[in-house]
Amino acid sequence: MKRKKKVLFLRTHNSARSRMAEGLLRNIYGSRYEAYSAGSMATNVNPYAVRVMKEIGIDISSQYSKTHKEFQDVIFDMAVTVCDRAKVSCPICSTNLEVPVEYPKAREVIHKSFEDPAATLGSEDEKLKVFRQIRDEI
Repeated sequence: MKRKKKVLFLRTHNSARSRMAEGLLRNIYGSRYEAYSAGSMATNVNPYAVRVMKEIGIDISSQYSKTHKEFQDVIFDMAVTVCDRAKVSCPICSTNLEVPVEYPKAREVIHKSFEDPAATLGSEDEKLKVFRQIRDEI
């Protein structure tokens, strides 16, 4: 049996985009990938993220926000930064697999920036619309 590849999604606060990405990868490709997410700071999982994921049958309500330090001894196959601030904050993920660091390590780090849905101002419907849009982009 082939080993599952480990993927870490990184975001500054680990509250929405990285949580949704983790849930989507785990749900759609869980037989091939182990999905994780973390941030440079831990915070609460955004309730709008939980709500829009539940709309498509994915429950991320039991996930909790983690910092990158929780994975300092893990080598991931890939790390994906999902916001520009996380990209700038990396070295929260090192590609140097030989050097001991307090950060997770990954064989490859890629960047894909998504708009921050948590920054949306407006009514609940307007916020949900943006969270759905970002979920669908991911």
